[in-house]
Amino acid sequence: AMAAERGVAMATCTAPVNIAVIKYWGKRDTDLILPINSSLSVTLHQDQLKTTTTAAASRDFTEDRLWLNGKEADVGPPRVQACLREVRRLARKRRGGGEDTAALSLSYKIHIASENNFPTAAGLASSAAGYACLVSALARLYGLEEELSEVARRGSGSACRSMFGGFVQWQRGERPDGTDSLALQVAPETHWPELRVLILVVSGEKKPVGSTAGMQTSVETSPLLKHRAEAVVPERLAQMMQHIRERDFEGFGQLAMRDSNQFHATCLDTFPPIFYLTDLSRHIIALAHRYNAHHGHTKV
Repeated sequence: AMAAERGVAMATCTAPVNIAVIKYWGKRDTDLILPINSSLSVTLHQDQLKTTTTAAASRDFTEDRLWLNGKEADVGPPRVQACLREVRRLARKRRGGGEDTAALSLSYKIHIASENNFPTAAGLASSAAGYACLVSALARLYGLEEELSEVARRGSGSACRSMFGGFVQWQRGERPDGTDSLALQVAPETHWPELRVLILVVSGEKKPVGSTAGMQTSVETSPLLKHRAEAVVPERLAQMMQHIRERDFEGFGQLAMRDSNQFHATCLDTFPPIFYLTDLSRHIIALAHRYNAHHGHTKV
């Protein structure tokens, strides 16, 4: 909704959380956020988990400002700045360099308010929903329509996957400038309506090691991670896409479990080791395996 008569333009978006079934862990370029391997995720429904972001621009604003969950936050972090800069650059490019009088002035400062309806650093990829939402709200504010997963990726790697619903692949890409490191929808949410994702929050506490620092330590110290990225993931990605295409829950569930276990193994192989699973997580994993064993096939 544009309220231009008051000199303020506003746009609001919501964005979903996604859960990787073939995990992203490790960057080959930390500035551009380029991954060492491709990944694949399931986008969750926004009824339960979502970020809502409003971006407003006005000639009266004196500086860019940001509020997260009702508290003012620093707008200075490089990733926030990268998203702002990239969206403004695309808007400028779209206008062919000339200032379109009807379009929002790119010189205006912006105020951004973002809210999550779930714990933010507990492992639910709040940054994925957050940056996807930020980029979408800014794009709507500036009237951009194009492929924006590359911009969202600059905020948080997995944010590029939250730009789409359903099943989403983040392509590793080959180019050093990152222009081919994009998200693509593999199948829409309508493709597999029976699939349910149950989220069990075992702790709302902040993770002991943040993903950004953790994955770089893994890249530097874990030989298992290197083997995973080069030798294991490409084949698993192809298998996972086939399981999704065929709606084969047995194959899908087992591969998701194996890949999750291997991710946690690379964390253990990191030096010093990273521990993300809690005792309760391990109990839930054991329960799932007992349940499946009882039924004779993978049900959860």
